Amino acid sequence: MNKQGTLYLIPVTLGDTPINQVIPEFNSSIINEIGTYIVENIKTARRFLKKSGLTKPLDEITFFEINKRTPEHDYPTFIKPLLEGKNIGVLSDAGCPGVADPGANIVALAHQQNIKVVPLVGPSSILLALMASGFNGQSFCFNGYLPKEQKDRVYKLKELEKRAKNLQQTQLFIETPYRNTHVLEDILKNCHPTTQLCIAVDITLPSEKIHTKTIAEWQKAKIDLNKKPCIFLMG
Repeated sequence: MNKQGTLYLIPVTLGDTPINQVIPEFNSSIINEIGTYIVENIKTARRFLKKSGLTKPLDEITFFEINKRTPEHDYPTFIKPLLEGKNIGVLSDAGCPGVADPGANIVALAHQQNIKVVPLVGPSSILLALMASGFNGQSFCFNGYLPKEQKDRVYKLKELEKRAKNLQQTQLFIETPYRNTHVLEDILKNCHPTTQLCIAVDITLPSEKIHTKTIAEWQKAKIDLNKKPCIFLMG
């Protein structure tokens, strides 16, 4: 019986940040030992691997794409090389795989098959934003994306505001970059003036901005969030 391979969870840069600034050199050595990748987007993955110092030709690497449109019955096929003793890498579009992306489904399947799962060190926008917010880092909740409809979104924002205050628990949430401005407008119009809000934009990039202010202070400030990766935190 063949020894099973290892599933490596490989963090990706959060933008065009130099690799050596946010990714350990050790990760590059692992990347060059892997011939199969499960990725959120093949084009993005190929670009990251090349940037990371991949030595083998990209044409020799097998890619499986996993996203919202991928049928779950395809997942066992993706991890078949692990059962044959080969290692597989999982790549998100940005940041850490398995966190706010479909890679978690592959990890769960690997555990069901008693396959070794190894998370590698790299940038997490969620943790970096929390570190820089000044909010409670011992009790926090990442809520993912807010509802698309404004009415539902406002309801959710008020719920998160109440939870942050009553539980003394930091509430983190994200939105697609093109809806960031609308989310901020909803926050400023519907949340209490004394509520603390941290906005973290372009984390790890030269244009990075991380500021914590009250809602009243944000109402007087100017910040451009349009089409930029951003995390919101309430504390």
